[in-house]
Amino acid sequence: MNLLKKARDTYRPYTIDLFSKSDIPFNLYTEWTNYLYLNGIIDSQVIQDSAGDKREVCRFSSPFVQACLYGAITNDLVGDRSPILPLEPMDDLADVFDGFNIPALLERYKMYLDRFKAKGLNPWLDQPRHVDLNLTEAVGHFHLYAWLQRALDKRCVISPQFPTGNGIVDLHLRCGDKTGIIEVKSFTTITQVKEARIQAAQYARQAGLTEVTIAMFVPIADETVIQKLSGETFIDTVRVTLSAIRWD
Repeated sequence: MNLLKKARDTYRPYTIDLFSKSDIPFNLYTEWTNYLYLNGIIDSQVIQDSAGDKREVCRFSSPFVQACLYGAITNDLVGDRSPILPLEPMDDLADVFDGFNIPALLERYKMYLDRFKAKGLNPWLDQPRHVDLNLTEAVGHFHLYAWLQRALDKRCVISPQFPTGNGIVDLHLRCGDKTGIIEVKSFTTITQVKEARIQAAQYARQAGLTEVTIAMFVPIADETVIQKLSGETFIDTVRVTLSAIRWD
């Protein structure tokens, strides 16, 4: 409870950033870093970049702390209510559970966002933003997680996992005897998209799965770009489906 209170204090925007970035410098002379480290929320890790240079970056102090913060901040940003239903009233998700089609589930999330806009509502209103007014990358991650909990209700267990201790978030879905993984990412460059597919395939193999889905939030309104980024590919027998989600 003390850690949650500290993380929600003045430096909550920095805590949120840690869920979407893996290269935030660790510097005890920086006030927010000092505060979060002193209170047991973050630690440091030395990493080596592609050029062989070593540097110190921020990491959460433990998976337990990270998981607790993820749930708490989701509640802070999204709450437990929504002005519209998570699904259309007659949608029983039959096609989703016929073979456990996670990409079809993410299409429902996109439809949910479209219904928001159709009613003149903005799901990103009052959400954390950078100084350039662009949304903080992790906002979409928390929003999708909250929607999955509502849309699937008691039919599935949705567990956020943090396999590397940094900003990578995997949402593990268990619905009866069916399991699946959604890797949640934010778009930066087209090169990063290619790397994300390869990493997702590797992670799926480690988990013993033959398919994996990437939910990638893209800060672009152009639907043509969204369609070009989305798609299915096979990497070493693993089916990787990328679903690009527009947020603007």
